Amino acid sequence: MAPLRPAPVWRSLMYVPAHVDRFVDKAHTRGADCIQLDLEDSVPPSEKAAARAALASAATRVRRGPNDVLVRINAPLSLAVPDIEAAVMPDVDGLIITKARGPDHIRLLDELVSEREAKAGLPDGHTWFFILVETPEALPHAEAIARASARCIALSLGAEDFALALGAEPTEEALSLAKGMVLHAARAAGVMPLGLTGTLAGFGDIPAFTAMAKRSRALGFEGASCINPAQVGPLNEAFSPSAAEIAHANRVIEVDRQARAEGRGAVALDGKMIDVPVVRRAEKLLARAAAIAARASTR
Repeated sequence: MAPLRPAPVWRSLMYVPAHVDRFVDKAHTRGADCIQLDLEDSVPPSEKAAARAALASAATRVRRGPNDVLVRINAPLSLAVPDIEAAVMPDVDGLIITKARGPDHIRLLDELVSEREAKAGLPDGHTWFFILVETPEALPHAEAIARASARCIALSLGAEDFALALGAEPTEEALSLAKGMVLHAARAAGVMPLGLTGTLAGFGDIPAFTAMAKRSRALGFEGASCINPAQVGPLNEAFSPSAAEIAHANRVIEVDRQARAEGRGAVALDGKMIDVPVVRRAEKLLARAAAIAARASTR
């Protein structure tokens, strides 16, 4: 089994409590690449059943935009099983797997999802996994967790829960090692590394949030979750190639093309060597820019 669709570009993934109608109704207008309908932390225990029951309607409504749709499920199996039964449907692209314990945990959920897809008449592999590593016990197994299911297309560190488990404040300094390990694990497993160098909780200072998002992209992250519509624009900007970057990438490709046509290897551009890694980086940047433009054209 493998996901049937190519992995998307997700610069911004906005959480929306599945049981709050006023948030659900406007979610598709916020400009996020992905809407994450939440059944977990933003839904109190007394509202879990109601949120689950409302999920089909919520998914249909947030799907009115060009965004993808994920559902964040709860970790305990007593809640995860009914969450999966409710969430696996045509209007939901994937699940956010919380508090991943290890590869066996992911394989178990994969099996449950396959059973639910069959019952719903969906092709096996319809449902993506975006997996959150949120405990020190799971961190050393991050790469194996990401490889445990072909459904997995993204991996991230759950900053707040991880900091709580450490007994630390969720600062960039405290999280830097774990964030780096998850980033490296995601790249090794061939999935999207999502996240910020710090925590997404601070939406009161947008300039600081924007600067953090730009630092995160520079380290190799491809996008991040957010909890407030004011954070969507900064994430989309930070994780998009700029016009100057696109222009430079095109120059790199052209210089390399000319060099190869003349039988030369590495060449210089603006006082810097242009060799294979630089060319590959330019190609990836242009491919990402094209994917972003294609999504924007549907808005």
